[in-house]
Amino acid sequence: TMLLLCHRELLDLTCRLANTLKKYGIQKGDKVAIYMSVSPLSVAAMLACARIGAVHTVVFAGFSAESLAGRIMDSECKAVITYNQGVRGGRIIDLKTTVDEAVKNCPSIKHVFVAQRTDNKVQMGERDIPLEEEMAKAASVCTPESMDSEDMLFMLYTSGSTGKPKGIVHTQAGYLLYAALTHKYVFDYQQGDVFGCVADIGWITGHSYVVYGPLCNGATSVLFESTPVYPDPGRYWEVVQRLKINQFYGAPTAIRLLLNYGEEWVKKYDRSSLKTLGSVGEPINNEAWQWFYHVVGEGRCTLVDTWWQTETGGICIAPRPSEEKAEILPAMAMRPFFGIVPVLMDEHGKVIEGNDVSGALCIAQPWPGMARTIYGDHQRFLDAYFNVYPGYYFTGDGAYRTEKGYYQITGRMDDVINISGHRLGTAEIEDAMADHPEVPETAVIGYPHKIKGEGAFAFIVVKEQTTCVDRVKEELKTIVASKIAKYAVPDHILVVKRLPKTRSGKIMRRLLKKVVTEQSNNMGDVTTLDDPSVVKEILDAYEKYKKSSS
Repeated sequence: TMLLLCHRELLDLTCRLANTLKKYGIQKGDKVAIYMSVSPLSVAAMLACARIGAVHTVVFAGFSAESLAGRIMDSECKAVITYNQGVRGGRIIDLKTTVDEAVKNCPSIKHVFVAQRTDNKVQMGERDIPLEEEMAKAASVCTPESMDSEDMLFMLYTSGSTGKPKGIVHTQAGYLLYAALTHKYVFDYQQGDVFGCVADIGWITGHSYVVYGPLCNGATSVLFESTPVYPDPGRYWEVVQRLKINQFYGAPTAIRLLLNYGEEWVKKYDRSSLKTLGSVGEPINNEAWQWFYHVVGEGRCTLVDTWWQTETGGICIAPRPSEEKAEILPAMAMRPFFGIVPVLMDEHGKVIEGNDVSGALCIAQPWPGMARTIYGDHQRFLDAYFNVYPGYYFTGDGAYRTEKGYYQITGRMDDVINISGHRLGTAEIEDAMADHPEVPETAVIGYPHKIKGEGAFAFIVVKEQTTCVDRVKEELKTIVASKIAKYAVPDHILVVKRLPKTRSGKIMRRLLKKVVTEQSNNMGDVTTLDDPSVVKEILDAYEKYKKSSS
């Protein structure tokens, strides 16, 4: 279904919601969790918080009750705003029951505001408030709270290389300025354009390029609630034709998925309104880039491969803005945005000069959109981003600088993987699986996956008395889905007798990665292993697993 809102109506919605929050004691500085699917009301919920000076933390509606509870407790939320249910790809998702499950363990929650996305009734308890009923009674004028430029605007949780997700903090003025400028210049947004970013509001892309950037620029922003293949793989292009979208911003994982369905689903629809295509969430591979550019964009649209992070607030490296008609090379982010000074560092912490070089990607000067802290743990913020290379912001990514001085992102340098554009620390999956009583040890690594970009591959050690390994594998999958989310469930689980460890007990994940990516003839230095014979053991187990799987 399609609902058109003008800015006036969005303001009305926002003010009524803001006044409702105020009525129930939400004040400037309070934290509010938003657990909703993409919709006008979820956008209004974000803006209502901003209007009264409350801090929103949006939790992607695919996260489990346990993930939601962890974020609520870490950020000390006073309220949750949710829907009775969500609708995604023709399926109904219970949101309210997940929230009920989550807030059982969250004493900080005073109220749960429940909106209706479907007509189905849900259980309402004493802290539950029917949102639309309250909004209907509320005034449609709400004077915005006066805020300092460095007051908190929102928090958003992202995965790190250790188990616990971190609450990235963005503030008022710098974030908004950076989101608005990058939206305008990277996509060449012109007044009157229809901007279509198909990201979920649960991710930073939805915050910066569905909500804050476009709305600050007075743009028409498209909200996409569905999946790329529902009701069929032509969905994106049907929406492009119907809404006459001018800029289309999506993820490589979706492009790789659609590419498999062939060109006819694209060619069925008129895409002549498109001027700019954008890619976000992970480095785009060459095949997907070519298909996006030639098939979707008919070879006439600018394609911007954008590199940035939850922590950067907005796009940092992208082919545009640039001189008019400047070259764009496939699958490369290329040019730093205004004020972004990238540097590459070597393993000794020295800046690498010159071109045709690779190193750790850092940024040498602050920029307005950068995160200010990790909520409740400033030391972790400093350790993760600023103490690795003192004087520089460390991105966690590796990059290559070409002969001509362009930047190409080569991937994470730590134990963080990217599944369908979702960033996930392998430690989070390991921590979840470690709860299984029959699994004393686990190691999870990322491996290349045709559609998802990366998939999770788990190596596990089971207790000697375990008889039914298949049952344990199924139970592990259920645990990961319930502790994190369905997308985090490993594609492969391989049982081994033991894991490769150094003498100090550290698991050597790089060896496991080589086994899975089939570079076992090039294991590098294995002398630091506690017992080098473990390598052959794991290789044999992997080969056997591969045969049985095929």
